[in-house]
Amino acid sequence: MIYRRTVLIKRALLLLTIFAMLNGPLLSAVSAAPLHSAWSMLLEKYVKDGGVDYVGFKKDEASLDEYLAFLDAADPLKLSTDEQLALYINAYNSYTVKLILDHFEDGQPVSSIKKIGGFFTGPWKIKFCRVGGEVYSLDNIEHDIIRPLFKEPRIHFAVNCASKSCPPLISEAYEADILELQLNANTIAFVNNAKFNYVEGSNLYISKIFTWFAEDFDNDPLGFIAQYAKSDFKESLAKLGSSVNLNYLDYDWSLNSRAAL
Repeated sequence: MIYRRTVLIKRALLLLTIFAMLNGPLLSAVSAAPLHSAWSMLLEKYVKDGGVDYVGFKKDEASLDEYLAFLDAADPLKLSTDEQLALYINAYNSYTVKLILDHFEDGQPVSSIKKIGGFFTGPWKIKFCRVGGEVYSLDNIEHDIIRPLFKEPRIHFAVNCASKSCPPLISEAYEADILELQLNANTIAFVNNAKFNYVEGSNLYISKIFTWFAEDFDNDPLGFIAQYAKSDFKESLAKLGSSVNLNYLDYDWSLNSRAAL
């Protein structure tokens, strides 16, 4: 009896081994699939050069809702640090899109995200974002989770507030294995974009992001900008030397819709 049981166990183990060998490539391909591929597909379809096709998104809202359900079912504690950060950045951006879709007027998105919510409950304080079984506001995700837990200043060029003066929403989801490259590319692109930062005479005009979140940039926006400045902008900064007059640009809260850009 004992011998027969041993034989059965060995046969079962052999079958499992053969199954794993035959299906190894398939299983590896499945496990290697990007965690946020569903969000990436939507972004690739409806975002181009930072402009968002909210009308198109609205027609495909069921697909967005499926991705948001995935975020709700996720367990952040089981993820690596980079996976967690990618999760929360994607959550912020996808729920921001959802917020716009929830407030269409006559088949069109609002002209500005700031038109959503009341005087005491602006758009960033509405608790509707479900991540990991918890309910958050956009402010909760950014200021209570992302900023204090990860202490990564480059996230300010990844989270998107659906406005023209925001760092552009990119056409792909953030993923842990390329997160460093994505954050670096976003930061370089934003810092060197004359729409957001530029030199004029002895004046340096920069985004208000650098004053709103000064502590995240070690209260040294010039040092941070110089670190990522390239080519002509880098040369212009060098010519300013210590005689720079720092100015913060007005923030354009108009919706970052593709039609408006």
